[in-house]
Amino acid sequence: MTARGGARFGSDARRRDSERIMRDDDSRIGDITVLLTCYRRPQNLALQVEALRNQTVAPKQIWLWINHHDDNRDLDLAGVAIDRVFRNDFNWKFFGRFAAALLADTEYVAVYDDDTIPGFRWHENCLRTMRTDEGILGTMGVILRGRPFTGFSPRTRVFCGWRTHNREITEVDFVGQGWFFKRDWLAHMWRERPVTWENGEDIHFSAMAKIHGGIPTYCPPHPADQPELHGSVHGFELGADSVATHMNVDSFGRERDECVRAALARGWRTVRSISL
Repeated sequence: MTARGGARFGSDARRRDSERIMRDDDSRIGDITVLLTCYRRPQNLALQVEALRNQTVAPKQIWLWINHHDDNRDLDLAGVAIDRVFRNDFNWKFFGRFAAALLADTEYVAVYDDDTIPGFRWHENCLRTMRTDEGILGTMGVILRGRPFTGFSPRTRVFCGWRTHNREITEVDFVGQGWFFKRDWLAHMWRERPVTWENGEDIHFSAMAKIHGGIPTYCPPHPADQPELHGSVHGFELGADSVATHMNVDSFGRERDECVRAALARGWRTVRSISL
């Protein structure tokens, strides 16, 4: 992995950093719009909203993007602190929410999958990371490897983030499950048509941002002993159920392989300089 920065996360340094961020912002409300995704796990929504409202740097607004499915047909939002709702009669899959994010009027946007609940200092962690290593940030980072690239598989990727507990800011090729980025960077995502609308929004976003904007992608620190800094604190419990897209191993891997190869052909330069 390519580690960047050298932020210390001992208890004293942790307290000073937190106090500085709160003092500099003069508020616990950050210039952040959150976009949550609802598809087949509506039971997680209240937990997500609670975790976001209780951030040390909370968002200005929380929006909800609902992809059509019978599992959320009877979703009741009464008592759930959502500010805006996009209720669709179609399953726009992975890309739709990033189109909705263009409507945000804040400097930063945070997008979350429906199995992702952040620790209460995750936004603080992202804002701190932005001060030293500006880029697309996320909780599940992937570094690709292979010269030549032999296909998207466990052998050709290295994980970073909540699964592996990187202690330093680490540059990666793309991130998923939870994203934190400047709203204006979305323009790069839509410069070129994705090779498929079925998969790979994470790959496409980071690749387009790198190609067209020179914007790298990073995993903020995820120390094992500080889950409050993590972008996902229940990943194994919530992300491995029967509705997870990655459970369809054949089509999932094939589509993502196609996304990686298309991005490389368009000029994507990865952390380990993989080649076709």
